[in-house]
Parts: sequence; structure tokens; C-alpha cells
Amino acid sequence: MIKYALICQDCEAEFEGWFASSSAFDDQKDRGLLSCAACDGSNVAKAIMAPAVSGTKKSGPPDPQKVFGKLAAKARQHVADNFDYVGDSFATEARAMHYGEIENKPIWGETTPEERAELKEEGVPAEPLPPAFVPAKPRDDEKLN
Repeated sequence: MIKYALICQDCEAEFEGWFASSSAFDDQKDRGLLSCAACDGSNVAKAIMAPAVSGTKKSGPPDPQKVFGKLAAKARQHVADNFDYVGDSFATEARAMHYGEIENKPIWGETTPEERAELKEEGVPAEPLPPAFVPAKPRDDEKLN
């Protein structure tokens, strides 16, 4: 069975009708068996309507912790794949890049609180990574830089 929203072309009344199939509607319309519920006119047509879609489950809002966890994992992987780990030489490397002594490149590593304060005072653009975004440090047998 199909439910159609119908409209009378004469008086613009809107109503519904149930049909065995789309061709059943066409057959009844062609034979003049459809009539308007308001004016009894036979100039009835299908109205535009949104289809009823089923089969998709609404899962509700995403869990913020899961969303953040996935974001943090992507950030850690991005840093690990695209930044050179410079260990405790971070302040020295960042300062050298800032002053044009070496080529700029993305790096990450460690600083002491005093080094962070000095870099900030000198205007060296460096910020600590949020803890959730810090990748695992390379093993000792992996090359730094």
C-alpha cells in the first residue's frame, strides 16, 4: 500500500489517499474514480511530499571523550610523522631557527620552565604541546632529528 498526499487542482484542498500501487492511482485517476474530499471535483493530483525513509538508526550525539580521543590520536600521529624529535635540544634548535642560523623545520622536544620563559621573552614562536597530543618519544636507538 502507498499513501499519497493529494491536492485538488480546483479548490486547492489537500488530503490523503491510500492505493495498492502507483499504477492503481493512475488507473483510478484515468477512470475518473478520484474525487476531492472538499468540493467533490475530479481534478485530483499527487502533491509533492517527502518520502518516509527507514532503516537508519539514530545513535544520538557523539561521546565527547571518544571524539577527543580520536582527535588526539590523529594529532599525535601527525606530530610523530611530520616533526623531528630534538629531545632536550628544543630551545637551542628553536632559537637557531628563529634567528636564521639554521633552516626552519617542524620540531618537537622538551624544555625546562626556564627555557620556555626565555624563548617567550625573546619572541621565539614555541608553545608546549597539550599532553594528549604528545607522541611517544623515539627509542634511544632511533636517530634524533
